[in-house]
Amino acid sequence: MRRKVPALLATGLVTGGCSTGIERTITITSEPPGALVHLNETEIGRTPVTTEFRFFGVYDVRLSREGYEPLATAKETHVPIWEYPVIDLLAILAPWQVKTAIKWDFELEPEPEPGTAAAIEAEQDLLERAKSLRDASRGG
Repeated sequence: MRRKVPALLATGLVTGGCSTGIERTITITSEPPGALVHLNETEIGRTPVTTEFRFFGVYDVRLSREGYEPLATAKETHVPIWEYPVIDLLAILAPWQVKTAIKWDFELEPEPEPGTAAAIEAEQDLLERAKSLRDASRGG
């Protein structure tokens, strides 16, 4: 085993290592498809959409589509073992492509029809929240 690791490193250094390396992608899908996606406040397209990413951690995800409730949430990417320090050097220098592909699926809820009990309740909730925010701002 000791001879294989230096040989892998030497192969990666000789071939440049950069022609292959690591590829990281996030694919976002929705039901129904065609929702506009913002990832960390950057518009990336309509679902299904795939984009590259550079860091692991928490991402803010927003989806919107006409006729559906907007969705705002946070999703986390987890570091795979081949991206841990020291091991990642082998992945970068490997003579093959190392891929990390993350997939997030979302389901959008239809907006309530105007005049229905659900729509009236949603409007009343919104008015209540607005009043409480107004009262809080006057008191502070």
